[in-house]
Amino acid sequence: MARSAVLRHLDRRAADLHLGPAYEPWAQSMGRAATPHPFLVRRLQEWTLFRAIALRQSWCPDALLASSDWLQRKASTGSNADVLELLAERGRTKRIRNTARTGLKNQ
Repeated sequence: MARSAVLRHLDRRAADLHLGPAYEPWAQSMGRAATPHPFLVRRLQEWTLFRAIALRQSWCPDALLASSDWLQRKASTGSNADVLELLAERGRTKRIRNTARTGLKNQ
């Protein structure tokens, strides 16, 4: 139950902060606190990858392909054509691939 509450907090704060400069110091602090919890560390890493994609910074396609369904679904609803093309072709699930294809068609 406690991990679920922390995850919910992490997701809410990351959603609020990921596009701004306050994200980086918050993520570093949260990363130190989450170190003993691999699932929380991974979610924070995925938020950082999502941030890089959203801000059109450099990101690693292999990291996106190795990410969870959660991140791939979230990224497949965005507008980054490189991400949509990658997920339309190699997304983890049929739902992710279809969502990415729809996003490409709508661009």
